[in-house]
Amino acid sequence: MAYRKVLAMMFIQLSLLAGVIQPGSAAEEYPTKPIEIIAPYTPGSAGDMTPRLVAEIAKKYLGQPMVVVNKPGAGGAIAAADVISSKPDGYKLTFLYNMFFITTSKTTKLPFDVNDLEPLANFTQTKLLLFIKGDSPWKTLNDLLDYGKKNPGKIRWATVGRGISSHIDMLALFKKAGVEAIHVSYQGTPEMMSALLGGHIDAADMVYAVVRDQMRAGALRALVTFNGRRFSDPPEIPTALELGFPDSSMLPVFGGLYIHKNTPEKVKKTLTEAFRKVQEDVEFKKGIEKFGEELVPGGPDFVNDSIKKGEKAAIPILKEIGLYVGK
Repeated sequence: MAYRKVLAMMFIQLSLLAGVIQPGSAAEEYPTKPIEIIAPYTPGSAGDMTPRLVAEIAKKYLGQPMVVVNKPGAGGAIAAADVISSKPDGYKLTFLYNMFFITTSKTTKLPFDVNDLEPLANFTQTKLLLFIKGDSPWKTLNDLLDYGKKNPGKIRWATVGRGISSHIDMLALFKKAGVEAIHVSYQGTPEMMSALLGGHIDAADMVYAVVRDQMRAGALRALVTFNGRRFSDPPEIPTALELGFPDSSMLPVFGGLYIHKNTPEKVKKTLTEAFRKVQEDVEFKKGIEKFGEELVPGGPDFVNDSIKKGEKAAIPILKEIGLYVGK
């Protein structure tokens, strides 16, 4: 009898344990495998370095690796399409800038609805500056613009793509200054920097984080920043607003992670909480400072608000310069 009682107790305990680990709980666990972050720009660009830093720090809060996959092109549309066309299970995210929703989606007919993506977290504000070669005869923005007025079509200037913030900032600047110049598009900042240093272009609107070392070494010279305020690094570069070009400083660029809108809310919550911890992580803050970006932590509401404000400022400019194609 005692033997039977022991067997009965063991059966009950095993049944209770099975009840804990079987009915649905394993399916509800997240994450159980590595998570992909699709980076929309080439290796070495700010749109690559930031998600790699996020991935490195986030793994200790998620318990799974995060793997960055580069799929550059079309101003972020290729990366966005990859996530939108994938299963909405939380295992594929994309790093995008708010300008993808503010300008890219308004200047390009996309084969998908950008509203199928939702923000999870913002991490940085990108510092966009206009650079020329360090040995250029132009010392100020006015020097460059004066040359452009006297030599129509001679200035070759570059951005990473068309219809993005840097492109619009420069178009608005040249338009107000009455300068006719030639635009050249590159896939990433490293390629654009090489072209500038090699003399293939005359000026480039580039991300400070990627070219900071070349600027400090004197190989590049910054003429203006397209942010609405000066930064502590570099503090000496005037803003477009200060120099009389307000339309070229109305679109702050914020970088963060996005996910398919149909992803389960529990998964979104897990990711949002993990990224909040990343934003507060000391090593993450040091990493952002090290490569020259501006740390601007925020959640979904912050990102959505920046997009709404950006659309209000950008759409009239896009229409004026003839790039607006609608939603």
